[in-house]
Amino acid sequence: MLELLNLPVSVAVRDAEVTIRRATLDDLRDLMRLLADDPISAGRGDLALDADEPAYAAALGRVLQDPGNELIVATKADGAIVGTLQLTLIPGMARRGSTRLLVEAVRVASAERGSGIGSAMTRWVVEEAAIDLEATLVQLTSDAAREDAHRFYTRLGFVGSHIGFKYVTQPTF
Repeated sequence: MLELLNLPVSVAVRDAEVTIRRATLDDLRDLMRLLADDPISAGRGDLALDADEPAYAAALGRVLQDPGNELIVATKADGAIVGTLQLTLIPGMARRGSTRLLVEAVRVASAERGSGIGSAMTRWVVEEAAIDLEATLVQLTSDAAREDAHRFYTRLGFVGSHIGFKYVTQPTF
């Protein structure tokens, strides 16, 4: 399903461009570092430890093999990964059979925050990916502690319309 995405694509950020492309297994260590670079993720155990690499590799393999999921990375001209997000296409019955595009695990390298990369990735999701995938609704979740992210998503046109709930069945660390 997500193979319909027209990738890679270059998008403008403040004074440069980044390339949005599909993640590969070769991106594993960079993805681990992006997760660890985020205080909330790090607090949940995402510390980019060598001992955790097999778990991350297995997870990345599952995502890459799932036709309803896509892991996206944003790279600078030198190939450095500076952002990531996961897309999941959800066909549904509600809203007259609408298909939703779920955006999860949005991360931008701390040194690049405020550079426009997050905005560029999100605009690409809404303006291109959702259209390519015929999704009528783009939705995302954000940890309640991420107040800056909530303002960011609101500026981009997202509406805080729902309250999400989670139930942890097994600790992951």
